Amino acid sequence: MLLVSGTAGEAGLTGTLYEPGEAPPSYRGAPEEGSPYVWVCDAFYEVESGGKPQTIGDRDLRVAFESPAPRGFPDQTAALSAAKDHIRTQFARLGVPEREVDITVEQPADA
Repeated sequence: MLLVSGTAGEAGLTGTLYEPGEAPPSYRGAPEEGSPYVWVCDAFYEVESGGKPQTIGDRDLRVAFESPAPRGFPDQTAALSAAKDHIRTQFARLGVPEREVDITVEQPADA
């Protein structure tokens, strides 16, 4: 299992990349069982009211979350590329330029 995280300002988003031999969560909308690599991560967008308050740079905004976006991939390279693109896209939805998003990939200590 790998955690792919993106941060910008005080906002952050982390998704999980399940690798071969690991059991990704099963729920409605999960990818087919045959995918060796499975990426699961929330998606978010800016809202005028409700949501969760966030500060990004000098902006205070409110963010609402969508259901996780599970996706299956044939190899780790494709999965990590898609995971990083997903993180960048979420911040772009909040008006954060790609260059301002710090992305890290790590294996949790308990994995």
